[in-house]
Amino acid sequence: MIGKATTFDPATEVVGLTHGMEAQIHPARHDPGIPVDGLTIGIARMSENSPHAGEMHPDGDETLYLISGRVRVVLLDTDQPDIEMTPGSGLIVPKGTWHRVDILEPSEIMYATPGPNNQYRPLP
Repeated sequence: MIGKATTFDPATEVVGLTHGMEAQIHPARHDPGIPVDGLTIGIARMSENSPHAGEMHPDGDETLYLISGRVRVVLLDTDQPDIEMTPGSGLIVPKGTWHRVDILEPSEIMYATPGPNNQYRPLP
């Protein structure tokens, strides 16, 4: 628990919220992120695709909000069509859905990702 108003730098840090809604600041890193037993909130600045072939969050729904750029979210192993996101659009990826984010233009994506049991598929 932080216990006082605390600034953080979204360019280099993420916020983890425990199930008790207590905030913890962690250094940001590329996938796989730091496993937080709760919710990780951060901003990903991406100019190329993630270093994996998809991810899945069995602990809950993931929320994405595109700040800038353009991406395509590919919902793997489903009959749902790909979803193109433009600045200002949001998307909820359902719990347990394998997906990947393809970068169409350099982008900034705000995410709220449940954890800690995130799974990743290796690149072929």
